[in-house]
Amino acid sequence: MKKNFYFNVLDEIQNEEQKVDVLTGNTIDNSYRMITFLQNLLNELRNVSTKKGFENSEEEIYFFKKIKPHILGKLIYYNKVYRIETTCPFHDGKMHSNYFSKQLTNLKREFIEHICSSDFYRYYRSGREDRDETYFRRGNINYHEGLNSIVFEIDPEFSTFYDYKVARILANELLYSYLLTKINPDEDIDNLIANSENTQKDLAWTDSKNALIELIYALYTTGAISHGKIGIRKISLVFQILFKIPLGDIHHSFHRMKSRTGSRTIFLDYLKLSLEDYMDRDQ
Repeated sequence: MKKNFYFNVLDEIQNEEQKVDVLTGNTIDNSYRMITFLQNLLNELRNVSTKKGFENSEEEIYFFKKIKPHILGKLIYYNKVYRIETTCPFHDGKMHSNYFSKQLTNLKREFIEHICSSDFYRYYRSGREDRDETYFRRGNINYHEGLNSIVFEIDPEFSTFYDYKVARILANELLYSYLLTKINPDEDIDNLIANSENTQKDLAWTDSKNALIELIYALYTTGAISHGKIGIRKISLVFQILFKIPLGDIHHSFHRMKSRTGSRTIFLDYLKLSLEDYMDRDQ
């Protein structure tokens, strides 16, 4: 299987998410539809990987480090959203707000107790690759490490166990953003864009969404906005509101940029060349 195949799979997910949002305006229905879609997609990928295998160890590592965790992470996320929404006692009011605040507290506790304190979390977050052969190739589970009992429930033909751990990290990030929006509806991107229609009528982003995401990450990583004290989520919200353009899952788009062949900063390269050309013409 080639990277283009994997990119097509990720595009399928993004398209389905956009389609579901159009078809229904109900979070419970949305999450259930995505659970079904993602579960079927994982089953299809399992069948393909079992029959065709991987061309080499690099492809196997790429799949279990980048592709499967993205899909499984979204599946875990939508399942948690479904469970949270179907047990929510009220549609609004103080008890409604308290309910989601408690869910956020539980999420933070889970993150502190089971995720951020682990050696693997530090390994993954630091972008290291020196132990990828151990973590993201099948058949390398070391039971001497006292792993979580879920390791005995995974499919050894379609999991390295650590792909599941990455998926949990990604799911928690998505759930964190979702809960913040539920607690602070003023940060809901659709509402913010709708309310900004009259204030920025003439402003529109006319390049690709990926180009804007590339610019946002560049501004974030350089600390050019508020001395680097503003998070990527808030910066992206500002640009989405300013240009009235929902960007969806920017983390997913960014991870795809990291795997580009050739230049990974196409838009920034284009900006530099355009500015230099303009400077030359202005002399």
